[in-house]
Amino acid sequence: MKAKIDYKEIIKIIDLLEERNLSEFELEIEDLKIKISRAAQKTNSQEMAPAVPLAGVTANSEAPAQAEPADDQEGLYFITSPMVGTFYRSPNPSSPSFVEKGDIVAKNQTLCIIEAMKLMNEIETEVEGTLEEIYIKNGKPVEYGQKLFAIRPQS
Repeated sequence: MKAKIDYKEIIKIIDLLEERNLSEFELEIEDLKIKISRAAQKTNSQEMAPAVPLAGVTANSEAPAQAEPADDQEGLYFITSPMVGTFYRSPNPSSPSFVEKGDIVAKNQTLCIIEAMKLMNEIETEVEGTLEEIYIKNGKPVEYGQKLFAIRPQS
């Protein structure tokens, strides 16, 4: 029995690729194989992070988030996403957020969860200080290298 192609479903997959800014998607069911690729685009204000193929997303909850010094002179550190996924500020919808703007954060403290391929990955900070900014809204998709938080390190 041959699998039927539902073009509406293919359009949904293409929309998802664009929404999540993914460059490639591959699906194989019985004798039907779909592979969709698109060229990565750059925005005027920033260069997009390199695309991570779906199969290449790792679910290592021990991996610390990347901290990098800010470009400005204020000495802030940005915590960036180590993977493509969905950003969550709390462990579940009925729990309070891990952190709020203005909170003092400790080294290795969990700041958020990024869900990737149905796996929940805790994102921790490598620096101690005051949480100055939260860049992503709860439940929104994030890209590899996208800024999540800004922290002012303790002196």
